Amino acid sequence: MSDKLGSSSRRDFLRQSLVAVPAVSLLGTSAIAQPQGGSTAAAAGPAYTPHYFTAPEWEFIQAAVDRLIPSSEDGPGALELGVPEFLDRQMDDAYGHGGLWYMQGPFVPNTPPTLGYQLRFAPRELYRTGIAAVDDWCQKQHNQRFSALTPEQRDEVLHGLEKGDIKLDQLPATAFFSLLLTNTKEGYFADPMYGGNKNMGSWKMIGFPGARADFADWIEQPGKVYPLGPVSIKGAKP
Repeated sequence: MSDKLGSSSRRDFLRQSLVAVPAVSLLGTSAIAQPQGGSTAAAAGPAYTPHYFTAPEWEFIQAAVDRLIPSSEDGPGALELGVPEFLDRQMDDAYGHGGLWYMQGPFVPNTPPTLGYQLRFAPRELYRTGIAAVDDWCQKQHNQRFSALTPEQRDEVLHGLEKGDIKLDQLPATAFFSLLLTNTKEGYFADPMYGGNKNMGSWKMIGFPGARADFADWIEQPGKVYPLGPVSIKGAKP
């Protein structure tokens, strides 16, 4: 997790994140209740009921993404744009079941990241195992689950996971954090048809045209503001 998310360079950081996320992830798949101790208002519209995540897991997801991409004067945060819904939808598709990954053994967790994913957990299993492990760690350290911590405490936990300073049972903390952050950015920038990026809020914030077919003339005009708003894959406009 980067401290840039809370600084004036947040918009540039998110633009760079959009470039870093593979296109196949953005175009793959993947109502929000207020998390305990959270700070953002839910986006307008009917509340989304998770299909995969349990109630405690859902609270964790909302609390975590709210700190990974918080709202600011620059634009909406992950909660407002429906990232939790995106994540929940991911868990029920081929991605969540590990259908897009090689999931046969042997599993060698301590190999270098350059050799690819080396855990036995499909993404949905990694989330379930990781969330339970983090909540258990928080119970031991703070006598409450992650979602009940203050925003500052949540940040400390997330930084501990990112750096590997927090040790979890059954899986490396860094692997869990990396998946959570990657999927959060995917949900933030994905086409709205997949559940996140409500009303194309992130696209409007960074000036991304979405699925417009007439953007070619602007590719070689860096820094020039695109005059038209974004369009989703289904043709919707904000």
